[in-house]
Amino acid sequence: MFQFDINRMDVKKVHFIGIGGVSMSGIAELLHAHGYEVTGSDIRENKYVKHLESIGIPVMIGQKAENISDQELFIYTDAILPQNEELQAAIASRKPCVTRGQFLGALMRNYSRSIAVSGSHGKSTTTSMIADILIHTEDAPTILLGGSLDDIGGNALSGEGDLFLAEACEYKGNIRYYYPHTAIILNIDEDHLDYYKNLENIVEAFERYMENIPEDGFAVINADDSNTQTLASHVKGRAITYSTVSDAADYYATDIHFDDLGHPTFTLHFPDGTIETYTLQIIGRFNINNAIAAIIATRENGISMDAIRAGIENYRSLHRRMEYVGDFKGARVLTDYGHHPVEIMATLGALSEYNRTRLLCVFQPYTISRTKTLMDEFARAFSDSDLAVVTAIQVAREIDTGEVRSEQLVEKINENGDRAVYQETFQDVIDYLDTIVKPGDVILTTGCGDIDQLADRLAELGRKEAPAFESVAIN
Repeated sequence: MFQFDINRMDVKKVHFIGIGGVSMSGIAELLHAHGYEVTGSDIRENKYVKHLESIGIPVMIGQKAENISDQELFIYTDAILPQNEELQAAIASRKPCVTRGQFLGALMRNYSRSIAVSGSHGKSTTTSMIADILIHTEDAPTILLGGSLDDIGGNALSGEGDLFLAEACEYKGNIRYYYPHTAIILNIDEDHLDYYKNLENIVEAFERYMENIPEDGFAVINADDSNTQTLASHVKGRAITYSTVSDAADYYATDIHFDDLGHPTFTLHFPDGTIETYTLQIIGRFNINNAIAAIIATRENGISMDAIRAGIENYRSLHRRMEYVGDFKGARVLTDYGHHPVEIMATLGALSEYNRTRLLCVFQPYTISRTKTLMDEFARAFSDSDLAVVTAIQVAREIDTGEVRSEQLVEKINENGDRAVYQETFQDVIDYLDTIVKPGDVILTTGCGDIDQLADRLAELGRKEAPAFESVAIN
């Protein structure tokens, strides 16, 4: 097992291969704040790279063997292919070379109160909800997020306390490296099937993960998810369940209702008989589950009810989670990170609950394997949109053999009775939307690739136009 004591500084020079990823950049910023000499590389510049450079971390654009010099520890992202020449040079240096997951697991063990948030959907939102609670305390937490949260000024916060918060993604089996005091399991779904054989294989990975929780720790498990039912029996410490449909769970919600904009209110029943009512400032039924998990994890870690309420009810979401970015030709432009069929359906469903005009969804598929494996599920995911505009697949950590194309997905969507068109590039999408968009429409761009750049471009073009109507931001 890889060991890393953040305070001993046995190594001083740390290099990140693929530093521009949201998790990698957060870890890099954390080490930089602790006095480490951090460098990194990535294939292209993005907002995280620019931020790291602004705080004094040099980043090389382009992954080359020459980027490896006298660094003493190398951390690389799972998106790096084994034949990457910079990774090969790092391995050849015979210095420690670990994956992001291995390093995050070692980093987590530096903190006595660690909270790790897992699940196929909702990790980033739940983690950022917990972050908004923790910053209302004096615990001085260390936080690593899967997105940018204005309340902490980005995706990382370095604190001096013993409380550590991070997402725990199951990709490549990374959860086997994590030994948190508090483990949240929001849900389990078919995903990352380029690594896992099937859903049963994913559930087994989570069962093994539960065995990593210490006897004085606990797991927070969504009892409403059919694939989490076996997890509690694998927990050495406590297994705490929650539900929005059954009072048999330890924590359960009742009296769920929504205002005209889709903001939910719910009453939460605690195991000790306490009853609290909360109103969220974000839309979507699924966010009730995320909020309950955040409330349980923080309350069970000794956080006051006042701090919990302040964090939950003031939470306004991460960037790229149904984020309003501007207008284009009188239409509101939103961007979202959803890249799995379940996530897309949940987002479109939440938007359609209150939207009374056309909902246009621009989807950028991410990875060949996910698109191929979940093709039929993706084809059914856009029923709550009036039109799906599908771009070319963003290829990542794979080689494109041409076997799977976005045009196939468009055909299947149309065969299902929904409407879809294919527009290969972002400029193609802009040109197409320019011909069909009407004032009052809602344009949602969704995907975990660089689709947010399209949303920003549409908003930028919109700012150059005379405003067609008074826009209303969606929280």
